[in-house]
This record gives sequence, structure tokens and C-alpha cells, in this order.
Amino acid sequence: MATYSNLFVDQGSDFSFTLNLESTIGSIDLNDYTARGKIKRNYASLNFVDFAISIGVSENVLTVELSAAQTQVMKPTRYVYDIELVSINSPISIIRVLEGQLEVTPSVTSA
Repeated sequence: MATYSNLFVDQGSDFSFTLNLESTIGSIDLNDYTARGKIKRNYASLNFVDFAISIGVSENVLTVELSAAQTQVMKPTRYVYDIELVSINSPISIIRVLEGQLEVTPSVTSA
């Protein structure tokens, strides 16, 4: 079962965090996986924003990022998101490692 965590993102700013998989799903050989994640207004929405995710194999971590350009075009509101590991070997295995709500907060200075 995925860890649930709410995220807060400043509109128009770069956003990143590191997810330690050891503390969420335990030890896993990340050489066998890719990572993906999406943000949507609601679960049924066809529109989405992709997280950029890099894998730190030796540290057993994921670095999850959004650029300032991505967050600038997101309306200040609450979204849903999740992050998954997808195996590169057959049979394909998908592990949801993190999910929750993501809130974009508006900027006062750049408004």
C-alpha cells in the first residue's frame, strides 16, 4: 500500500523533494524499475501534469521535480497525484509508492 502525503507547491516556483523508498516500501532493486507520476485536478480528469522523476539506485531514493514553468500554468487549487515504480522486466509489475493531494498556492509577488 502506498504512503499518503499531501504536498504544497508555490505557483511559479521550482518544486522538488526526495522520497526515501526504504522508509516507504522497504528495500528494492531500483535497477529493475522506472518511475512515473502524474498530477490531475481529479481522478477522472484527462488533463495532467507529469512529474520529472530521477532514480538514485545506490541511495534507494526518488527525486521528484516540477519546473517553475509547470507550476506557473497550474491554477491555484487542490489536485490529486500519485507516483509509481514500473518494472522493466516481464511480467510487468507496478508499485504505487506515494499518493495524496497536491495544493498549488498562488504567488503574491509575481501576481
